[in-house]
Amino acid sequence: MLDESLLDAPEALARADRRGLLRGAAEAGARVRTAARHAAEAGIAELTPEGRPRAVLIAGPGTAATGVADLLAELAGPTAPVTRLHPTGVAPAAGALRWALPGWAGSVDLLLIATTDGSEPGLALLAEQAYRRGCTVVAVAPQRSPLSDAVARVHGLVVPMATAPHELDEETSSAASPGAFWALFTPLLALLDRVGLISAAPEAMQGVADRLDSIAERCGPAIATYSNPAKTLAAELADTLPLIWTEGAAGPVGRRFAAVLAELAGRPAIAAELPEALPAHGMLLAGDFAAGADPDDFFRDRVDEPQAVRARVLLLRDSLDNGFTAAPAARELALSHDTAISELEPEDGSALETLAELLAVTDFAAGYLALASNGHA
Repeated sequence: MLDESLLDAPEALARADRRGLLRGAAEAGARVRTAARHAAEAGIAELTPEGRPRAVLIAGPGTAATGVADLLAELAGPTAPVTRLHPTGVAPAAGALRWALPGWAGSVDLLLIATTDGSEPGLALLAEQAYRRGCTVVAVAPQRSPLSDAVARVHGLVVPMATAPHELDEETSSAASPGAFWALFTPLLALLDRVGLISAAPEAMQGVADRLDSIAERCGPAIATYSNPAKTLAAELADTLPLIWTEGAAGPVGRRFAAVLAELAGRPAIAAELPEALPAHGMLLAGDFAAGADPDDFFRDRVDEPQAVRARVLLLRDSLDNGFTAAPAARELALSHDTAISELEPEDGSALETLAELLAVTDFAAGYLALASNGHA
């Protein structure tokens, strides 16, 4: 059950937020600026690439690396395939994970390594394998970490990960946190802008940081629920099974939101892209999770029974200006099954700015759900 009273108690939220989820979301704009500065100091702005890479491979553990790879693939589009290398291993521990290059990887390909840890021997071995194959290697990792040293040894480029003082405490460190995501994402955006795969010039990243600051002002703990889009979304999704339907470039945002809800808030959610989400999730709206499910014995005393979980649709869309949208069909399907629907659509701006807004609001909402559901995070 969601403790809605906690949402409008900023001091209580601060005490409960032991992992710094809300602080990380509030500091996202500052993290982008710091990470952009680290990228410039590492020499990304001075790179003179000889054409675009044939393919971009991304390796790294956890939710942050997965989200980064997903978003970079969306932004790059057909200019070059962006593929995440999934780890294998007997446990999700740094020492147990291993990565391998595909057989075709070679001198015309780019390997990106993104990690908030930096102690993974498997990533060091991957960097060595890439060096032997002739791949260019770029890593974003904690400064003075074993991985940073390993990448430097194979003549790769290392960008020190931007960190905040409060993240030095292991209890407040999480690879799924907003701060970790932007610390890894920003330098790789700068790099792919430099090699011509996406558009993320320094002034564009300043616009992203400004948009994140603006969302932090609207969604921060001091802003009351009735005028706070992230708190409102958290309250709407509480005690529901969120069906996150995305459109346009918002697909990676929806998948990241589902992953963060599971990892940080302990809540299941299912993400799918429109229009395929409609047939894929249609039975969820008509089955046990439907709003009107289990109507039998209306007068039975349910006081001591747990509240049934019902589906709720969350429609995430980037700014679409061509009018070609499945949103009306999505609304019609949800309402025909008496299923509540929430919608998030960003204000106008560049592709990066609109994605940043969706990421920021959903990160805040996940933080509020984690805190108000569990009493601590």
